[in-house]
Amino acid sequence: MRKLLLASAAILGATGGIAFAQTNAPTTQGQVIGNWMSGPAANNNNNAVGRANDPSGYAPKTDATPTPGTVVIRLNGRVETEISANFTSADTWTVSGVNYKINPVGIASYMRLYPGVDGLATNGLRYGASVELRENFPNPNGATAFSSASSPSGYSSGETVFVRRAFVYMGTDQVGIVRIGQSDGVIGLFDNGTYTSATWEGGVGSFNGGMMQAETVQAGVAIPFAWLSQAGSEYSNSKIVYLTPQFAGFDFGVQYAPSQGNSYSNSTGSTALQAQTCLVAGPGCNNLSTGVDATRWLNQVAVGARYQGTFGPVNVGAYAVYETAGKESIPGGGAIQIGDSASLARNAGAMKYDNLSFVNAGLFVAVPSAGLTWAIDYNGGAVNGQLAMRPTGGAPENAILTGLIYRNGPWVLGAEIGIVESQGSANLTKVSQRKETEVAFGGTYNAAPGLALVLEYMHTERHQGGFDFLANGVGTTRDVKGNGVMFSTIVTW
Repeated sequence: MRKLLLASAAILGATGGIAFAQTNAPTTQGQVIGNWMSGPAANNNNNAVGRANDPSGYAPKTDATPTPGTVVIRLNGRVETEISANFTSADTWTVSGVNYKINPVGIASYMRLYPGVDGLATNGLRYGASVELRENFPNPNGATAFSSASSPSGYSSGETVFVRRAFVYMGTDQVGIVRIGQSDGVIGLFDNGTYTSATWEGGVGSFNGGMMQAETVQAGVAIPFAWLSQAGSEYSNSKIVYLTPQFAGFDFGVQYAPSQGNSYSNSTGSTALQAQTCLVAGPGCNNLSTGVDATRWLNQVAVGARYQGTFGPVNVGAYAVYETAGKESIPGGGAIQIGDSASLARNAGAMKYDNLSFVNAGLFVAVPSAGLTWAIDYNGGAVNGQLAMRPTGGAPENAILTGLIYRNGPWVLGAEIGIVESQGSANLTKVSQRKETEVAFGGTYNAAPGLALVLEYMHTERHQGGFDFLANGVGTTRDVKGNGVMFSTIVTW
């Protein structure tokens, strides 16, 4: 048993841990005593129908669930530190005659907070809300050459906390569940990381915007996560999602989002109701349907089905999601930038983009008695990279990710490989297409409840004929590669 000292005087139940009703709260010191379990509150047993029944054996029903007539109040968190060594094609560069070289060794720290509340009414209604807060990092240097770096104190004072998820939900076991707000879509709710082999590295992230990628983003060495599950591009816009109950191992989902963002983003005044950026229809409005941005999609719709079952010693799961979205209407049919970034040419021959139209699908086979899980995930169709529209005439995307995970007591070992073929640069349509490859392997040692030690190696390569990844533009073909090794210490509660 462990003592968690928390700032709130309300009773706090650890996500993935013991449920405590408000009526039993010790209110004197803001303490709660219970088994140390951990995990974010975004997709727990109470707000994601079907997730608790994951037959892989690696997502058991451990999240705190309220009893009828009670609520579980959560303030979970995650703090991780990394020690890494990264070597990439962008380690050295010359600007205005000055040679720059990056120290390959880095030490980093990162925090997340997961406040939320889950309730269960006496009539069976499940309801609540969840928030995910993360840490932002400023640039320690000025925007011009030869500027001095910030002091450690000055740097840390520029760090901020931002909202990644914020949604409410309501549902029952008989009719399913509805989630509204800044939240995961059908893809993210169907895959909790099993299908994308993302459960071996303690939640560091690996291919999906992981901590090692965050330290090697120079000149775009990091590859955008095309498979979307648990990716910010998939869950950060506001949407409505409906998930059905399970029927003989099957469940279904549908989602709708009117725009790429949050409608409150149209307001940038001192309050959410003081609309200044979008006082009238114009370029500053988030939800435009007509304008000059040919890359903007809107009216996003996704539908999907999933199956989970057990056959003797083998557990299997499979899902498929189709997603589509319209696009902003452009006078003349298209738009392309010319000259400086403020110049736009609009005519029938300008750059055009296709509506989003793609399939995301996954399969896993697990043998819990042997500790083995093999999985494969696919994303492909009229999409370009990570949820971006494909230029008309461009190559379709085909992205395959497969991995093998082995679990034995406190040890979790994994290896995975991802290959992404897409159009890449819109300016190279019908000229060349992009090919990206990434490999990662390593493992996690769960030293104690809530304490994980992770060691990971990652290799990435990016290529497109006629594209310079270091200059981030069309020109001489210049590929990028990256190799890195990272040791992480993670504490979750």
